[in-house]
Amino acid sequence: MKKLVIAGLGLVLCAGLAGVLVAADKPADKSVSGTLEDSFCYSSMGAKGPGHKVCAVECTKKGAPISLVENGTNKIYVLLPASNNQPFSDDLFAKMEDQVTVTGKEYSKGGVNFLTTESVK
Repeated sequence: MKKLVIAGLGLVLCAGLAGVLVAADKPADKSVSGTLEDSFCYSSMGAKGPGHKVCAVECTKKGAPISLVENGTNKIYVLLPASNNQPFSDDLFAKMEDQVTVTGKEYSKGGVNFLTTESVK
């Protein structure tokens, strides 16, 4: 009987630890305020600002990654759609070069920061 109780406690502890490990792998919710930039022009030529808006919209609609440059830190997030197989909204493209706050899930892989676009205001 004593062995059964010990085995039961061990099973409960293992299940609890597994739950903690799964919770630790979930991406964090984050809101970041900054400027939407087209990654190609911003990183290769330093192009930014209101005079670059038309180009930024065209470049991102053709596939250049959309970046969010965080206010104050200049940390760059590559934006991802809210979910897989979902395109960005036309409203997001219209906000290129504008100050926005993006709320979504934060990921970091290989030194690159990513943020899903669950909300853009």
